[in-house]
Amino acid sequence: MYEELLTLLQQKNGRLATAESCTGGLVAAAITDIAGISQVYMGTIVAYDNSVKTQLLQVPETVLNTVGAVSEECAGFMAAGAARALNAQYAVSTTGIAGPTGAVPGKPVGTVCMGYFIAGKVITETNHFSGSRSAVRQAAVQRALSRLIELIAQQ
Repeated sequence: MYEELLTLLQQKNGRLATAESCTGGLVAAAITDIAGISQVYMGTIVAYDNSVKTQLLQVPETVLNTVGAVSEECAGFMAAGAARALNAQYAVSTTGIAGPTGAVPGKPVGTVCMGYFIAGKVITETNHFSGSRSAVRQAAVQRALSRLIELIAQQ
């Protein structure tokens, strides 16, 4: 489904890394379903706990304390941190509230923030998905990889 990702990364002579929170490795699973992706995919950091976000991905504690883990700011730092930690030119991150609980004011269940590190530039977005926990997580994977492909193609 995402085979174009391999072709684009090969054309750009780039390597890809991922950082995941709410998707818990599902982005990595979808990427590793692509035959031949080992040529360009470095790996993932599943940063479910905030301590992993700060220690491995270098998300500033001030970001977590002010805007929270479910924020575009956090997603941006996660993507850049994954690229740095795994020596990649491209990265994507996901952080959100898959549900059925966990909503906070201004951040309902289904809120997923994504970060994209595209050859030195950080791009972020917030998405709102509906459905079960599984549906939110799958929708997040689809959006993250579809948008990643768009951004790499535009670069």
